[in-house]
Amino acid sequence: MRRAAAPAGTIGRVAIPEFILDLRARIGTAPLWLSGVTAVILDGDRVLLIRRADTDEWAPVTGIIDPGEEPAIAAAREAMEETGVEIRVERLASVSVSEPVVYPNGDQAQYLDLTFRCAYRSGRPEPVDGEALEVAWFPLEGMPAMREGFVRRIRTALEPHGEAIFVPAAGASDADCR
Repeated sequence: MRRAAAPAGTIGRVAIPEFILDLRARIGTAPLWLSGVTAVILDGDRVLLIRRADTDEWAPVTGIIDPGEEPAIAAAREAMEETGVEIRVERLASVSVSEPVVYPNGDQAQYLDLTFRCAYRSGRPEPVDGEALEVAWFPLEGMPAMREGFVRRIRTALEPHGEAIFVPAAGASDADCR
């Protein structure tokens, strides 16, 4: 699916899927419920992170699932688009809901995130599509400062054979997920 450049007012150069631009043309900045993926890419005892162009923060690879796209394929696509690496998606690690987000241009969104544990296969990690300022490997015990939600996703993905974790939203209990 073709991606368009971010609208004026966003930070950095972050691509917005065409289907979202079409929706925004109809609903303006009203809240959108979107499905996203996080690819926690591991190679031994290190993790691949990007420094995001929109926030200047370190994070795992993330992205929006295109309509009709299988989530694990979206994770592999995002890894290739943002970092130039080929990965193997090993398993679903967690399912969670983000806090509501308001972007600098006023767009509102909230994300259902599917986090996948992924293994590095090949490729030289580097910024590819402009969404990352830097791409680097970090030791698991020496990661840079990140948002707590990203750290939680990485830690959950580190469980080698665990079941997927369903993270309750604010105000919900763990029992609500079972």
